[in-house]
Amino acid sequence: NEGKSRGCQISRPRRKGRSREINPKEEKPYYCLQCGKGFILRSHLKPEKPYQALECGKCLSYKSALITHQKSQTRERPYKCLNCGKSFTWRSSLVKHQAFHTGQRPHKCLDCEKSFIQRSDLVKHLAIHTGERPHKCVDCGKSFTQRSYLTTHQMIHTGERPLKCLDCGKSFRDRSALVKHQAIHTGERPHKCLDCGKSFIRRSDLVRHQAFHTGERRHKCVDCGKSFTQRSYLIIHQRIHTGERPHNCLDCGKSFTNRSALVRHQAIHTGERPHKCLDCGKSFIQRSHLIKHGRIHTGSKLLPAATGLAILG
Repeated sequence: NEGKSRGCQISRPRRKGRSREINPKEEKPYYCLQCGKGFILRSHLKPEKPYQALECGKCLSYKSALITHQKSQTRERPYKCLNCGKSFTWRSSLVKHQAFHTGQRPHKCLDCEKSFIQRSDLVKHLAIHTGERPHKCVDCGKSFTQRSYLTTHQMIHTGERPLKCLDCGKSFRDRSALVKHQAIHTGERPHKCLDCGKSFIRRSDLVRHQAFHTGERRHKCVDCGKSFTQRSYLIIHQRIHTGERPHNCLDCGKSFTNRSALVRHQAIHTGERPHKCLDCGKSFIQRSHLIKHGRIHTGSKLLPAATGLAILG
């Protein structure tokens, strides 16, 4: 199930004494003779991708990467959990899953006492306390705590979406997004909240949901002391202090603190109103506006705080 395919050819050798400090705007001396794309570091230009998947034609540098890719395409899951019957592509994934049944989390963080199933998860978590972000994007300068996050981010620049849904053909940058999407076709929501019975596609979504029942807000802003249930909410909030607005509208140049605010704004330019009232046919840009409008027909009245509306600019 593998073919041979030659990848990029290196055009220039690396200069001696070249600093490893990366400046997004510096010269890119290594470029591909086949496609012309330039790179700052020689390591970013892979000399060969000899392993090719016959099903989709994708070329990979290593045989192990080809095997991983093929399993993601065929959905082969040979490792089965004897407790619940769930199957996995890799044995390591099965071992990690079995910890949910045993409750064992042997790897403990000494800073916050949070525990993890795998040591690798603990190492990733420690970056939250140290603030270290060693993995930097050479295209835009953004830094990440994990190399996998950088790899996924770089696909924004390349436009690559290597993971494809076999049911509808839609493509995704990372596996978690594909898994979440596939639940639309299967209807599977295996992670259930014991407090209210609500079910979720991913365990991480369940963990975030449970914070609403416990009231736990463990993500605290060091500038003003405000706490949040999710780290992503804290990141968006901190932009109030830093003034950062990383999401830019390509039509008018207006900037926003979060992507959802940008998406809402773009509807002004496109005229799209996807949320339609089934009672009167009126359409709205945002679902929250449709819900508010729906009370005209139902006659229900809620206090402003109960609507849960929060417009972030």
